[in-house]
Amino acid sequence: MTDSNNLPPDRLSIHPFSEYFDQDALSRGIGIRFKGEQKTTVEEYCISEGWIKVSAGKSRDRHGRPMQLTLKGPVEAWYEDLGDHAPVAKA
Repeated sequence: MTDSNNLPPDRLSIHPFSEYFDQDALSRGIGIRFKGEQKTTVEEYCISEGWIKVSAGKSRDRHGRPMQLTLKGPVEAWYEDLGDHAPVAKA
């Protein structure tokens, strides 16, 4: 049984200034798989558009925020608090 409370949002960011920031979702823990490989350094993702954003080293933009690289490919997300058999959101 899969309901919307057990699937993470389609798009999520870890940055509080973003319109896609959701503290409740982040506090549950989000697992991300990109191109079949689990990633732990994702700063923002979009499942339906098929991309993730990761930090580009120590580079900063003019506002002092980390520069980000956008990587395109299949994205899967799940809540880590649901255990090993959590429902996975994918496109």
